[in-house]
Amino acid sequence: MTDAIEQKAEPDAAPESGGSAIPAEELARLSEDIIGALKTVYDPEIPADIYELGLIYKIDIDDDRSVDIQMTLTAPGCPVAGEMPIWVENAVMSVGGVQLVRVELVFDPPWTPERMSEEAQVAVGWF
Repeated sequence: MTDAIEQKAEPDAAPESGGSAIPAEELARLSEDIIGALKTVYDPEIPADIYELGLIYKIDIDDDRSVDIQMTLTAPGCPVAGEMPIWVENAVMSVGGVQLVRVELVFDPPWTPERMSEEAQVAVGWF
């Protein structure tokens, strides 16, 4: 069983295939703490965190408390492409209760500035 958190969406506590084995209160705490951890990771070239930049495409929390993250970069040739997934893994592993983190770098769909939150747009002076 996998629970997904879509970018800027509420945690999916009751996916189509049934409920989670993780109690709803614990799932909500995990989801909030994972997002909080992701907000500590910054793109070194942009003064906004990767969550608000819209670089996190998907977060799945499995019943065994392993976390799968799909993320992208602002550009495929980003100079920290090899390092940023490690930063994400380390940040999410710091969340209490998380057992394992797997980060997948994807480029489909490509990132565009429209994925940025208003907070990120303000931080970079686009709003």
